[in-house]
Amino acid sequence: MARASHRWVADTNIIVSRLLLPSSIAANAFHRALTLGNLLASDATLAELAEVLARPKFDKYISQNERLEFFAYLSRVTIRIEAPHPVEICRDPKDDKFLSLALSGAADALLTGDNDLLMLHPFLGTPILNPSQFLDTFRVDIN
Repeated sequence: MARASHRWVADTNIIVSRLLLPSSIAANAFHRALTLGNLLASDATLAELAEVLARPKFDKYISQNERLEFFAYLSRVTIRIEAPHPVEICRDPKDDKFLSLALSGAADALLTGDNDLLMLHPFLGTPILNPSQFLDTFRVDIN
């Protein structure tokens, strides 16, 4: 089945929520994004995800091996984008990489639970949506 041409950016908190809470609203939004299109990633966003997933605090929830397998899966299903458009607008500078990726990858939306990003909605025409908003806005056409 061919995917639609939608392009999404999901920030680290959405991806980690998908892994740790597979029945959560964030996980449902993550799966909807994959159903409707493609996730975008950059070296910077993948590096942050790898660093977060390596944290020992997650050991009590999910094994390191499962986290590595998930990271490998995610690396396979994302489209890697160079992010040559530097962005310095977010009040948390660590979040600028997601805005840069959305801009460089011509994303249809940025999916996040981070208020520092959500307050910038829309960013240069790109919707910045929390998981509930994403699910309400982008529906699966079953026809």
